[in-house]
Amino acid sequence: MRASFVFSEVFTGLRRNITMTIAMIITTAISLGMLGGGLLIVRTIDKMQVNYMADVEVSLYLTQDVSANDKTCAQDPCRGLLADLNSNPAVESVVFENRDQAYERFKKLFQDNPILVQSARPEALPASLQVKLHDPSRSDVITQDYGTRPGVARVDDQKQFLDRFFGVLGGVRDGVFVIALIQALAALLLISNTVQISAFTRRKEVGIMRLVGATRWYTQLPFLLEAVVTGVIGWAIAVGGLIAAKFAFIDRILSVTGGIIPNIQVLDVVVVAPWLLLASIIISASTGYATLRLYVRH
Repeated sequence: MRASFVFSEVFTGLRRNITMTIAMIITTAISLGMLGGGLLIVRTIDKMQVNYMADVEVSLYLTQDVSANDKTCAQDPCRGLLADLNSNPAVESVVFENRDQAYERFKKLFQDNPILVQSARPEALPASLQVKLHDPSRSDVITQDYGTRPGVARVDDQKQFLDRFFGVLGGVRDGVFVIALIQALAALLLISNTVQISAFTRRKEVGIMRLVGATRWYTQLPFLLEAVVTGVIGWAIAVGGLIAAKFAFIDRILSVTGGIIPNIQVLDVVVVAPWLLLASIIISASTGYATLRLYVRH
């Protein structure tokens, strides 16, 4: 009997303040959707770091005279560099690539751009030593120690490019979180106002219930549940919106990157969804409880 009364009061409260309820649901959904987007970006960055960091290499590009005169790295300074790198405990493997091999690789990479391939010449591509490290995060060991060695024209550290790229993604993530925080603040204010109005419109009923012996917790429970129900509905809309956005345009946008940024899977949304639900329940319940304690005296 008590449970049916509580749930009937919840339904009455939601229906009585229908416009504010809808506004609260929409705001909560947008806030949770932005938060979910930020969490999906975090998962994408983590995937990319696992995928790409394992293949990070440091390239030591050799000078023009070494590239032209030493096709097999059999002479100094190339031979000395190769031997030194192979004996370095931080190095996993070293591959020498002469300028002819570099040109062949260049043609394969840009085979879809024949004008660029035709305009390039083998002489324009230097020979290089491709260095793979046991710990890619310590690539500075190679760049600092070998960048000024004789025969080395320049050092190209792929990790530096990845760090800049991940920094851009991190900036996007932070921007999404800021928007989510602003929306969450709006949701908190709406929840607080809705609970206050709902309690005010039913102050007589609550007063009568207190007079006949109802506890304060029992009289306030319907208001808390109203806030939680709207939060859960907002969560469901947010999760559905994330899945719809994935199929509507996110997949199409990420396909333009040619696989550089991995696609977001439905499983990723499923993994993020429970955290969004937990956040929704905590925010709505805590805000409703704080509002009742501060502004409602029955």
